[in-house]
Amino acid sequence: MKDFLEEQVQRINNKSFIETDPVQFPRRYERLQDIEIVSFCVATIAWGRREMILRSAERMLAKMGESPYEYVMREGYETLGEANVHRTFFEPDLAYMLRGFHKILSENESIESFLKKRQVKNAWQITEALQTELQQANGGATNAKNLFSLNFEKSALKRLNMALRWLVRNDGIVDFGVWKLLKSSELYIPLDVHVANISRELGLLQRKQNDRRAVEELTAVLRGFCPEDPVKYDFALFGIGVMGKM
Repeated sequence: MKDFLEEQVQRINNKSFIETDPVQFPRRYERLQDIEIVSFCVATIAWGRREMILRSAERMLAKMGESPYEYVMREGYETLGEANVHRTFFEPDLAYMLRGFHKILSENESIESFLKKRQVKNAWQITEALQTELQQANGGATNAKNLFSLNFEKSALKRLNMALRWLVRNDGIVDFGVWKLLKSSELYIPLDVHVANISRELGLLQRKQNDRRAVEELTAVLRGFCPEDPVKYDFALFGIGVMGKM
């Protein structure tokens, strides 16, 4: 099984993958704060058909101009209206998130430095820390959708784990790894319906629910194959079926 997954990783984890994946968007920037904001914003809307995700991300980032960081710091999000951003995610939801980032970046050099102060160890602790700041920045409102699940202790946190894969893991090919907050060995698999179903078909996952326990179970199995970089197999599990199987 390890050899099969390694073959799939080699087949899919290449430069051509970037142009068809949401990871392309944070890769357009060089300043850390721009990369952080774009990674979280794009990951937030990364569900549904890939073509739609890419179109929605283009439109969303166009609202922020050349520098999402500068857009946030000058509070450009306060001019957003009620328009749809992506499926059930609307401009007020985007403004909610960016208002929280404004608070964090007004008090810290970066989102990473904020999280380092909180001494977080995994995606669930990161979600709790970010969710608290977002709520405070929005007068206590709990309007955080999709990325910052209100039921974060049990959620699979697929979108956040995907953003963390981009930000932490650096393979020199697709993932750009600008954060030192965590090690690649500490990351968890971004678990969506497709990855979960493929994992069950391959006998890698027994749990029926797509929740935190399933993420922990599957990641533990993948760590057995590669302790230092278990989430590289996200490319294999995603690619099987979606991008064809050799």
